Amino acid sequence: MSMMSLPTAHPASPDRNRLRLLALPMALALGSLVACGKQEEAGTKPAEKASALAPAQAYEKIAAEGKGFTVGAMMAANPVYVLFDPQCPHCGHLWQSSQALLPKAKFVWIPVSFINGKSAPQGAAILSASNPAEFMAAHESSILAGTGGAPLPASVAPEVEAIIKANTELFNKLAVESVPYVVAKNIKSGQVVTNAGAMETAALAEFLGVN
Repeated sequence: MSMMSLPTAHPASPDRNRLRLLALPMALALGSLVACGKQEEAGTKPAEKASALAPAQAYEKIAAEGKGFTVGAMMAANPVYVLFDPQCPHCGHLWQSSQALLPKAKFVWIPVSFINGKSAPQGAAILSASNPAEFMAAHESSILAGTGGAPLPASVAPEVEAIIKANTELFNKLAVESVPYVVAKNIKSGQVVTNAGAMETAALAEFLGVN
């Protein structure tokens, strides 16, 4: 907001000005707390960023190359793809928001790894679980509670490790900067839509066209 748009007839008190100055960074911080972004490692040269794909291209590429686990309405024609890092709390919020929509939509959760050393093994543990949805629910509850998520597996099968690596390479090719990254076909409009960040259930339903 430009300072020129503020009323000038009655100047604010110093205390009120101080509150405004404090409120601005707080509002900006709250606005950013919807996704977990990638960060360059210390001392490394920033990599050249690829151009983001058009939504329809992203949808086709994820459908062809992404590997995850599926929950929800299995007969739904167009899956909702969610790229997530197991260490991202905002992915946990989206997981919880999506639960009410499972009768209406089919979600494919695709684990990637870039936040820390726990991301890849926890993603592998989720994919290797006998019931990935139940495992994911317990894992995300732990992440949101601040207790770190599922215990790290003693070992990871090479084929599952390769899946996490390939998913992460796919994520990088999409030139996306944060998770959760959602790509779907809106049921009402038929248009491919994308969103980087968590959403509440009502907003997610509108985004997917199932409201």
